[in-house]
Amino acid sequence: MHRLFHLTFLAVMLLSLTASADEVFLANGDRYSGTILQLTGGKLVFVSDAAGEVNLKQGDIRSFTSMGPVEIHLKDGTVFNQSIQVAEPGQFAIETGTTLRAQTFQIADIAAINPPPKPRPKWTGSLSAGFTATSGNTSTEAINASFSMARRSEKDRTTASADYAKGKQDDPDTGEEETIEDWWRAKAQYDYFFSKKFFGFVNGSYEKDSIADLDRRVVVGGGAGYQWIESERTNFSTTLGLASLYEKFEDATDSNSELSAQAGYNFDHQINKSVKFLHDLTYYPALDKVSDYYLTTTAELRASFTQSMYANFKVIFNYDATPAATRSSTDVKYIFGVGMTF
Repeated sequence: MHRLFHLTFLAVMLLSLTASADEVFLANGDRYSGTILQLTGGKLVFVSDAAGEVNLKQGDIRSFTSMGPVEIHLKDGTVFNQSIQVAEPGQFAIETGTTLRAQTFQIADIAAINPPPKPRPKWTGSLSAGFTATSGNTSTEAINASFSMARRSEKDRTTASADYAKGKQDDPDTGEEETIEDWWRAKAQYDYFFSKKFFGFVNGSYEKDSIADLDRRVVVGGGAGYQWIESERTNFSTTLGLASLYEKFEDATDSNSELSAQAGYNFDHQINKSVKFLHDLTYYPALDKVSDYYLTTTAELRASFTQSMYANFKVIFNYDATPAATRSSTDVKYIFGVGMTF
């Protein structure tokens, strides 16, 4: 009787330990009992009572259960923090609401289980500069600089950038110095994400160009946007909204202020390990006269030669349908530089 009591007690304890363990059933018939740690990148990390820590492919899991709550993130953004019940092959079940009826989901739809904490949002950016000079038959000097920074959190994104260039040339006959380039611009945008893809935005820009007789161009606007692609390699978003555009040209008595629509996109793509392409475009047609518009677009190619250093070639194209009286509508700027990321 004494021996029977001990055997019965031992069996009850073993059943209790088994019942309190998480279990994973694989498609090949294998079964693991232990503790679910996490699932990220299609790999489940599981501590087995018999085999220790094992890594299991998500596609090999037929079903699984957990006695305690686990944090499950689905690919559509849904998050659960509950215990998991047994379900049909390829599925898992949880209790929902106040009823005892379980709701089932596909294991393939799981994005993560007990994911690690997300890193705190931080500012990233780049800074580049260039210098060119000639002497002899011609004597010229030109400098340029570009700066950009961005911060992305789960709910919002802030971007800002600035470009500057100045050049001079000596007349070979008179020796007088002539300014051939003198301009700068700065712009910023704030995006607030109402969902994973849809966001609202406010933005603004300020620009001066003495060669184009532009004393200042100020644009302030806002609207809505959609993030079509957002990944480490490729990003693409489009925006649509309204903007107030103010222009003042040098030696002009009147300024131009109008309400415009604004439509644009931002695109960047990591072509390979060393080369990245960036492109943006914004179009501002006046609401009272569509033929009166301002368009600005920038294309940049970056070639990295270290982890943080790169060489770049940037083209800025502006078109103003109503420029200064003696100036062209089209203005193209070319920038070569060497930069660093931070």
